[in-house]
Amino acid sequence: MKFPGVVYAYYERKLRRSLIGDRIPEHIGVMVDGNRRWAKLAGAPTSDGHQAGADKILEFLGWCQELGVRMVTLYMLSTDNLNRDADELEPLLDIIGNTLDRLGEEGNLRVQPVGALEILPSRLAKQLTELGESTGDADGLHVNVAIGYGGRREIVDAVKELLRDAEAEGKGIAEVTEEICDTRISEYLYTRGQPDPELVIRTSGEQRLSGFLMWQSAYSEFYFCEALWPDFRRVDFLRALRDYASRQRRFGS
Repeated sequence: MKFPGVVYAYYERKLRRSLIGDRIPEHIGVMVDGNRRWAKLAGAPTSDGHQAGADKILEFLGWCQELGVRMVTLYMLSTDNLNRDADELEPLLDIIGNTLDRLGEEGNLRVQPVGALEILPSRLAKQLTELGESTGDADGLHVNVAIGYGGRREIVDAVKELLRDAEAEGKGIAEVTEEICDTRISEYLYTRGQPDPELVIRTSGEQRLSGFLMWQSAYSEFYFCEALWPDFRRVDFLRALRDYASRQRRFGS
């Protein structure tokens, strides 16, 4: 092992020992950003960056399981991403499909689709549905895969479904209006029944949400990391957890 590797290994162990179990977030949202820039810097095809990012997802989920994180939401493909050129989008969809297969092969992951499946190619939507069903009883790490996801669309879809249910129950507009509150809308989100993320991590140095879990992250802590997603290391993750553990969370203005 080279000297820098020894130093990093020591630093990583030190960071790990500094973490307190009850300060590990139960639910972490991750914006896996920077794959295209990673490929450009490497002088490689864009698809190589997406593949490197997919490989990092599997590695990252292993870290989460080691540390006792119970739930992860991965922002893998936004509604805006579906507008990319076919030359990039088609290989990306193939990589996502292969990654879903790999998640299913892990055996203990509960994988839940989080997004508008109806706007995805039918083969990918079918794969997501079947993966969610086949892993639904798994008792390991709960992994939300946000594919075909947009935060504004999620809220609109939630309100539409709430109104459709109200109509089916014969409720009038006045009654529905009186019932609408944040709790009711939460019951119709893609992540209904789940705890909101305590921590949201974004890689690549960008410091914006880009529509990720807009409703659920109202009181989340945010951690922005300069590393591009394929370069994100376990030590970077531990730093994010240490930073989270040091904060005094406040649920208000």
